[in-house]
Amino acid sequence: MIKLKKIALISDTHSYYGDDLAKYLTGVDEIWHAGDIGDIETLDKYRKLAKVRAVHGNIDDYKVRIECPEYLYFEMENLKILMIHIGGYPGRYSPKAKTLIATYKPDVFISGHSHILKIMPDKSKDLIHFNPGACGLKGFHKVRTLILFTLDRGDIKDVKVVELPRYV
Repeated sequence: MIKLKKIALISDTHSYYGDDLAKYLTGVDEIWHAGDIGDIETLDKYRKLAKVRAVHGNIDDYKVRIECPEYLYFEMENLKILMIHIGGYPGRYSPKAKTLIATYKPDVFISGHSHILKIMPDKSKDLIHFNPGACGLKGFHKVRTLILFTLDRGDIKDVKVVELPRYV
């Protein structure tokens, strides 16, 4: 039997780690963090739950930046994935994201930073854009969000948006 990859996509935790969030991260194969982790201790807590792939964000200090690059490109389940914190979205990509997308030609482009959840196709670049919004407590967002999905041999399946209360 083929084991599918269960992914939890989070961003903008701003040093937040709580049981309300951890219950959705427990049992996934990987946690992908699109930046603004907050501190290395928070990153280590996520690492106790699952393998973590993370990029640093604009608020992250040197300890996080040593462990997490500005962007990640990797392939999994026949999909090319590109992740950066400040990337924009289809039609409004950051200059860095435009260059990286042109270079890597990803199937999936992930960014954070905006605290606004988005899942949208970019037909001109033949990719799907994911921004999980923010699941931390700091920021202007009214609802904390994350995305759960499964990767299966080139397909993204069972996409679920999880909404958490703004305050814990």
